[in-house]
Amino acid sequence: MCRTVQLDDEEYEPVEEISIGEFARRSRLSVKALRLYDKRRVLVPARVDDVSGYRYYDAAQLEDARLVAMLRQLDLSLAAIRKLVACDPVDAAGQIAAHWRKVESVHDARRELADYLVNRLSGKSYVMYEVATREIPERSVLCLKRHVDEKGAWALGKEFIAIMRERPLPKMEGREGAAFSIFWGEVSADSDGPVEWCKPVPEADAKALASHYPELTLRTEPAHREAYVAIPNDALPSGPGGNPSVHWQLAGEALRAWAEEGGINPETLTLKPEDLGMRITYFVSEPVTETSVPYCDFAAPFA
Repeated sequence: MCRTVQLDDEEYEPVEEISIGEFARRSRLSVKALRLYDKRRVLVPARVDDVSGYRYYDAAQLEDARLVAMLRQLDLSLAAIRKLVACDPVDAAGQIAAHWRKVESVHDARRELADYLVNRLSGKSYVMYEVATREIPERSVLCLKRHVDEKGAWALGKEFIAIMRERPLPKMEGREGAAFSIFWGEVSADSDGPVEWCKPVPEADAKALASHYPELTLRTEPAHREAYVAIPNDALPSGPGGNPSVHWQLAGEALRAWAEEGGINPETLTLKPEDLGMRITYFVSEPVTETSVPYCDFAAPFA
């Protein structure tokens, strides 16, 4: 079946028009998939009949259909694919390469976790991360705390960072002055934390500063020690739905193993990790620029 497309005032060009069933056969995408892609605006029919509602495609759309099918094999979301199909091929290539680097990073982390589990269940020792300790003095912190899922955790971090950029707080030196996020509970599709973002502030000015941040809560965190491990920057989520939990599980296991080897009995502690919250500290060395990559560590606080 063909229809004509007017190129200018006098010239017309025939365009091959394909029914959804025939397009499905040629593209090897099911009719169900094509209807879904139309609904999500990933692959929109060239024409929908006003009377019957039948969808018709141009033969030229077969290339896009095959591209969509291949991109789905890379576990890209339909929203991401919609943007890729619409953008310049060179830009699309760069985005696909970046996506695959993230996939490989997650795969490598899961391999580490699998190796750890195999060794642990086989009774063998396994070195995951080097553990160090530091002393954290009592400090005043301004915080933003909320129950969130995985996507909500990303949005909460962006919200907190935006507040800090719009209304910067006084800079405090060292890691004890760095911003940190506390995961009071598991954050997943099933568990909603909560998560708390915190920024230390000078004790003498804490109450005055807090008055300018009504959306934040001022509290005092007691002095404590932190056992921590440095974590790779690719272990942090780079967008909604990013899942760093494999690295964090390995880091948590490394900290537990360190405590057992050091003879630290949680029952004898004045403050346990769950009292102060497992945390990630973000520290950017000077000079700070738009492209600075923060040093991050995962810590278990105790006293």
